[in-house]
Amino acid sequence: MRPAPAQAPHPGQGFRPQQQHPGQQQQQYPSRPGTPGQQGGPPGGVPPMGYRPPANGGHPGQNFVPRPGMNGPGPRPPHPQDPNHPMNQQQIRRPSAGGASLPPSPSIQRPPMPMGGQMQNGSPLQRPPPLGGVQRAPSPMMRPAMVQPGSPGMPRPFQSPQIQARPPPQQFMGQGQNTAPGSPAMNPMGYNAGGPPPIGSMGHPGQNQSQPPTPKMPFQQQQQHPSQPPLQHQQQQQQQQPLQSQDPGVPALGQPTPVGGGSHKPKRMYPTAQSDSFQEAAAPAYDNGLNGGFQPAPVSGVPAAQGFGGNQMPPGGQQGSQFFVPGEKPGPTFGQSVPAYQQGLQPLAGQPLQPNVNQLTNQMGGMNVGSGYGFNNAQGGASLSTVALMGVAPKILDLEAPPPTINLPANSSITQSPHANCDPSYKRSTLNAIPNDSNLLKKSRLPFGLVITPYRSVKEGDEPVPVVTDAIIARCRRCRTYINPFVKFVEGGQRWKFPSSFDYDSQTQQPVDRWQRKELNHAVVEYIAPTEYMVRPPQPLVYLFVIDVSYPAIQCGMVATAATTILESLDRIPNDEGRTKIGIITVDSSIHFYNLNNESGEPKMLVVSDLEDPFLPQPEDLLCNLSECRPTLEALLNRMNEMFKDTQNVGNALGPALQSAYKLVSPIGGKILCLQASLPNLEAGALKMREDPKLLGTSKESTLLQSSNSFYKTLAIDCSKSQVCVDMFLFGSQYSDVATLSCLPRFTGGNTFFYPAFTAAKSEDALKFAHELAEFVSQRIALEAVMRVRASKGLRMSAFYGNFFVRSTDLLSLPNVPRDQSYSIEVSYEDNIHIPIVCFQTALLHTSSSGERRIRVLTLAIPVTTSLSDVYLSADQVAIATLLANKAVERGMNSKLDDARDALTNKCVDILGVYKTHMTASSSGATPNLQICDNLKLLPLLTLGMLKHVALRGGSQIPSDLRSYAMHLFSTLPSQCLIPYIHPKFYSLHNMPENCGTIGQNGIEMPMAMNLSSERLERGGLFLLEDSQNIFLWIGRDAVPQLCLDLFGVPNYESIRGGKTTLPSLETDFNQRVNLIVAKTREMRRSSYYPQLYVIKEDGDPALRLWFLSHLIEDRAEPVMSYHQYLGHLKDKVNSGSF
Repeated sequence: MRPAPAQAPHPGQGFRPQQQHPGQQQQQYPSRPGTPGQQGGPPGGVPPMGYRPPANGGHPGQNFVPRPGMNGPGPRPPHPQDPNHPMNQQQIRRPSAGGASLPPSPSIQRPPMPMGGQMQNGSPLQRPPPLGGVQRAPSPMMRPAMVQPGSPGMPRPFQSPQIQARPPPQQFMGQGQNTAPGSPAMNPMGYNAGGPPPIGSMGHPGQNQSQPPTPKMPFQQQQQHPSQPPLQHQQQQQQQQPLQSQDPGVPALGQPTPVGGGSHKPKRMYPTAQSDSFQEAAAPAYDNGLNGGFQPAPVSGVPAAQGFGGNQMPPGGQQGSQFFVPGEKPGPTFGQSVPAYQQGLQPLAGQPLQPNVNQLTNQMGGMNVGSGYGFNNAQGGASLSTVALMGVAPKILDLEAPPPTINLPANSSITQSPHANCDPSYKRSTLNAIPNDSNLLKKSRLPFGLVITPYRSVKEGDEPVPVVTDAIIARCRRCRTYINPFVKFVEGGQRWKFPSSFDYDSQTQQPVDRWQRKELNHAVVEYIAPTEYMVRPPQPLVYLFVIDVSYPAIQCGMVATAATTILESLDRIPNDEGRTKIGIITVDSSIHFYNLNNESGEPKMLVVSDLEDPFLPQPEDLLCNLSECRPTLEALLNRMNEMFKDTQNVGNALGPALQSAYKLVSPIGGKILCLQASLPNLEAGALKMREDPKLLGTSKESTLLQSSNSFYKTLAIDCSKSQVCVDMFLFGSQYSDVATLSCLPRFTGGNTFFYPAFTAAKSEDALKFAHELAEFVSQRIALEAVMRVRASKGLRMSAFYGNFFVRSTDLLSLPNVPRDQSYSIEVSYEDNIHIPIVCFQTALLHTSSSGERRIRVLTLAIPVTTSLSDVYLSADQVAIATLLANKAVERGMNSKLDDARDALTNKCVDILGVYKTHMTASSSGATPNLQICDNLKLLPLLTLGMLKHVALRGGSQIPSDLRSYAMHLFSTLPSQCLIPYIHPKFYSLHNMPENCGTIGQNGIEMPMAMNLSSERLERGGLFLLEDSQNIFLWIGRDAVPQLCLDLFGVPNYESIRGGKTTLPSLETDFNQRVNLIVAKTREMRRSSYYPQLYVIKEDGDPALRLWFLSHLIEDRAEPVMSYHQYLGHLKDKVNSGSF
């Protein structure tokens, strides 16, 4: 099939047919012959009656670079005769308290080891530790160079022969640290029923503080064969005995503390043991992982020395393909071609071959390699991979890549568990190598913060969070951190003495191996909290529904849909041990309470008309046990819509109803779910229609994004103090003042759902609301929670973003922690960092849905570096974009939207400018291109996506309700939902490979995502775009009849109905595959949101068409530039700035 001739873009249309490249999948549905007067598809032919099998599995518009192979042979397993073989290692266990001490293990006499010598492989000086003896891992700041004998052909890492001076004593951190189709016109006061939300008219033309030590070259830590058991484990097993918190004195200089604690007879020590013993003598009594004293042990999945494209192989057993390696590109899939613009080494005709940018960058960046504390030591020579941004299409597939690997020094964790460090789906940092001081952070211009999702959904196949059931929880008495895989046991395990129950399982009543305990092997654990963590018995789960029954609510069908959904969801509401309570309040110009404890089984309505001073009639009967009042509750829900179907009441006393709901729930705590379809207009909390089109797009627009009535914020603070959460479900075809009403969920840890132009007569609207409400009430959530994030000494939490109330400087009050709600925290410096690793520990004290008081602990360890190149190499562009989105929303609401947009662009300019100045060869003068490290190459694209998003985009066509709701989503969505909300996914369906839309080993196979450009559209094509909130199906005007018949069940393109719809279920293969792809799109985001499906016809409703095209962020859309124009704008600012 030959490609269609290029067609001049229509104003506002801006796309041209996509040409077929070698290796591209042939279209299953070729374009039909163009009609007279059109320059459409290729010459005709009879359309096929069946599907053609895909050729080579190609995907249009996909760009891949082959992944380079790893160099060098793999590590050789130890020989069974090797004394270091695991079967030949003597295991020694320390007797319990009160038992006799084991005699010291015999030492094997070996020739002395030179302290400064550089040893060769096979040298007798590279001796293993004594058999059966204990070898203490050297302290990170003071150890001689030691190299484990490698396999033949394996290069040795660089070893420094120097020995660092002993650092100052380590110190503890104080506790205080811390639309309908065919009706595109929009009413300025609202939206057209059944139509899309108006998005805007957008054209598409186509150590010691006083005297820090001098930094020196860090030493390589002793490497250990992957098949060997860690020596540290032998020592820890030998030294297992009851522990208690105490601070023993520091031994005299020259008198090392006895190892093992059982015998004080002088023993022969190797130099490493001597230095380690001396180092630990001055250490604090207990190192909690936040103060830098770490007893190293390799962490599985966190390699100690890994070369990224260098001359080192990853350690044996490491799952290298599981982790994203900065500087590497994913390899091409089967049958996929590499576009010509990626052939970087092939110059254009008549143009000279340019020098390799990466080589120049690596030469510059390598000047300070080896200057970090722990990061470079573990990186094994990893270097920056610089990419040019201008003139090439962004490689969007990297948005799905894992964050840069956290390369901790060897033996940073006391166990070899692959779960020792926090999974990024729970907590991730914008930097995976922390600058050692604030000056280096300021120099980098990179934002430093954390993105936390403490209660993410656990889907099928995910490992559940381990639960620790011990009655005693091990914590540091000084900084109050919880024990974690990065603690350090010093002095043979005697410097911090845990209660004896730490080595005892209270459930099985059997001794347990300390090193198999969950809290030492998992970074995310949950403790059953003892009574000292409670100020009252754990609250039951309470749901109080406040439902608007005024005329607009009845007419749009909200009341009937809500009542039916609640009724059908009663069995899904968590009701462990029958403790869940439920109540219902309806409101119009009066407040209606319902006695559900009526013995007759019939609900009794109690009406309160006094709105100035509302009271609770029969308060003991308004909240009832769900199991006990089930028949009465079902009777009420079945007849609720009939009770108010003839109402003409347009009053809405939401404020007094919320005051009454607060009085009812506050003694217990719980959730108030407010369903509103009209603007509150009576008494306290009454709101006015303040939408002024003259303010849209001006500097005063931000006033429309702020709360207009202090009543709701004051009520929210009172609710937060009483552990009451408020969730808002807002409906209506007119102004709803989302900015004001969303204030309640923002300060009480709740959620906001918005349904513009809702009408239950459209099954798609009713289905979306019913699905989201049912999922929301059936979630197992956390109640009456407080959250605190602790960090190592020198760091503090300086700003918080999300839905909560800040109770103190570092304590967040969360009456409710919904599933998959995210919180962003900015980190700042209080002092320089003199330790090799810093830790961030998040503790969430809460009550589970089952009524247990629990503590969820998330621990994240990150290495420290003094190298700017390491900081850039470790930057996580997804976490950075999430933090910047939260900061932009905060500035847009409190200041001006222009300030928020300028801040985003300026931050991008700063990062690019610093990288050009310090990391590339063109450090001075103008540069013809923009360069950035590979792991940050999509940050300008994500920044442009935010600038073009409804939340922040300029213009006078975006209603304030839509903008406020988008800002709410920016602040609460987790990264896996926020990134596609900023940068949607775009697929071609008419020519997708035959395996796409089928069920494979990993579930439903999805097509390959394409770049968000109208250049990818075809006249006869079918395309899917999703942004985690909506799904769009674009179909070209030249779509063949066979495609229309197979997918929609209609004979031709003209018979397809556009707008909000549901795909039919047909017996054709293509229809079934597309339906599976749509279903997969809805469920893969770990979210309660249910994306609606819109069919967009190329010549259909202009409003729908513009809405779809506004998501193609690489195109120009007034008033925002295209992607390549934006890069040019950034380049001009970088060349004219000083960094």
